[in-house]
Amino acid sequence: MIYRWLFPALWLVFIAFWIAMARGGKAVAERESVYSRLSHYLPLAIGVYLLAAPHVPIAVLNDRFVPLTLWPVRLGAALTVAGVAFAIWARMWIAGNWSSDVTLKRDHELIVDGPYAFVRHPIYTGILLGLIGTALAVGEWRALLGVAIAAGAYWRKLTIEESVMRRQFGEAYARYAERVPALVPFVV
Repeated sequence: MIYRWLFPALWLVFIAFWIAMARGGKAVAERESVYSRLSHYLPLAIGVYLLAAPHVPIAVLNDRFVPLTLWPVRLGAALTVAGVAFAIWARMWIAGNWSSDVTLKRDHELIVDGPYAFVRHPIYTGILLGLIGTALAVGEWRALLGVAIAAGAYWRKLTIEESVMRRQFGEAYARYAERVPALVPFVV
């Protein structure tokens, strides 16, 4: 029962923080196209829908992949809290260089310390860990499919970001990418 309010509350706190932190960033020098944004936002929206919907019309996706017991909910809650906390840490660390779209900011800096010393895209890592935790708590195949679709959306977005960063920072970004993995810490 607790997951019915715990997980929405965690994600609502995360969203509220994200909205509050969206102000005061550096001016945008270059922004991705509308088509590019849609190529990762639409799949992400589908993934989130599959996680949040109480029921989907494809019956097999509503079947459980874990038993209806407390351990998946508890483990899921721990993973969700850890993931959200990691994403928030990364968002605070990147500060004015952040934007929801793929952008190049004026006076953009290459951030390689803090959470960015563990993975190049720690916000996505944290969000995906949180989504995995939520999917475990939901316990239905639709939630796992939602995470897979969200992961694909973030992979699409990070490939666009990587292209912009390599163009902007050249060899410095190439060296950073050689030593720091994209999404999964300690896996190069």
